Order: sequence, then C-alpha cells, then structure tokens
Amino acid sequence: MRVADTSSDVWEVLSTARSIRRFTADPVDDATLTRCLDAARCAPSGANAQGWRFVVLRSERQRAVVAEAAAQALAVIEPVYGITRPSADDHSRRARDNRALYELHDRAGEFTSVLFAQQHYPTASELLLGGSTFPAMQNFLLAARAQGLGACPTSWASYGGEQLLREAVGVPEGWLLAGHVVVGWPKGRHGPVRRRPLETVVNLDHWDAPAGEIIGAGSAESVAGAPIGQPD
Repeated sequence: MRVADTSSDVWEVLSTARSIRRFTADPVDDATLTRCLDAARCAPSGANAQGWRFVVLRSERQRAVVAEAAAQALAVIEPVYGITRPSADDHSRRARDNRALYELHDRAGEFTSVLFAQQHYPTASELLLGGSTFPAMQNFLLAARAQGLGACPTSWASYGGEQLLREAVGVPEGWLLAGHVVVGWPKGRHGPVRRRPLETVVNLDHWDAPAGEIIGAGSAESVAGAPIGQPD
C-alpha cells in the first residue's frame, strides 16, 4: 500500500472520495485490494443475507472482455449525454472531465476491476436488492480512498456489456450484475467532491418543506466541499 494520500479520518475520506478515471500503470497489490474487498464484506444487507459475490477481473483474458464491454457502454452514453472527444485546444472543465472519461474507456483493458453481483430473490424488486449490494460497493470505494487507491464505478456491466461479462465470468442464472468498479493508483491526487448544497436535497416532514432549522450554517461545505451543479 502506498503511504501518500492515505487517510484514516472518516470525514476526509467521505469528502474526498472522487470517482478517479485516470490511473498509472502500477498494479494494485493484493493486500490493498483485499482490504477493499473486506470492507465491502462488512456492509449491511437485507436480513443480513449477504447474497452478494465480488469477482475480481485482472487476467489478460478478462480484461479484454472488460474493454469490449467498455466500448459498448461508451457507444450508448455518448449520444445520451452529448459526450464527444474534446479538441486539443479546449481547456474548459467539461473538456478536462471528458478527457478523463475517454482515457478510462480507452485504457479499460489495462486495469483491475471488480464485478459486484447480487442473488436475485424473487420476492424482492431489483431496486430493493440493490439496497443490499450498493452499500458493499460504497464500502469498497471508501476503503480504496482511505488507502490512496483510485476507484470508479462504471456502467460497463450494463447495456451490451452485461451478457459479455456474464458469459466470461460464468455468472449463473438467478444472479444480477449490480455494478462494476475499476481500481488503480491515481494520476494526481484526490480532492474535495463537488456536491449540491445540502439544503437543496433535504426536507423536513414534507416533500417541499425547507429543513433550515436542522441544517447548521456551513455544514454542507464542511463535509462535501464547495457545492456546484454537476457532481463528480
């Protein structure tokens, strides 16, 4: 595990756990990755059923499948979000963000990643089952940040990539692909996340009632950094 940019302060970890899309070529060591997976295992799940499976994808063969899934996902999201490769002379924030996005997709076959699967219980909706899996993913992301590791949830296990990964991994019937996370050592450093002001997402007792009386002045900025319209 690298010492630089690690943190044991839970508030610092929460407020600086950005989605990292640019990584060095250095491999993630087993000890660091195992701590992330163990953190995922500690997450809560409905009825404590722990009906999840975490599949590490790092062989050359599986990374090639991930790269194919990433390409299919990019073809879907480009028109949906109006994303294009920025020109070399575009130095706007949007251009910088898009360059990182394209770098992640272009190098998708180089990285270790983790597939998160959830057993499908027929009495529960997929949304409810996600509530038993996504806490594990979040624990994984926070443990990665705490150790100075970069991580990014992707949509590569969706769209056309779902069947590719199912077949490559051998996911049995009755299991949902809940998510996919790329991990690696980040280029650059972690930084504060950008989130909307707390008062815009919290209400008191009624859908459109303000919650000012329970939100202290400056509390949103103290945890989540400077709020902006487009979060990481």
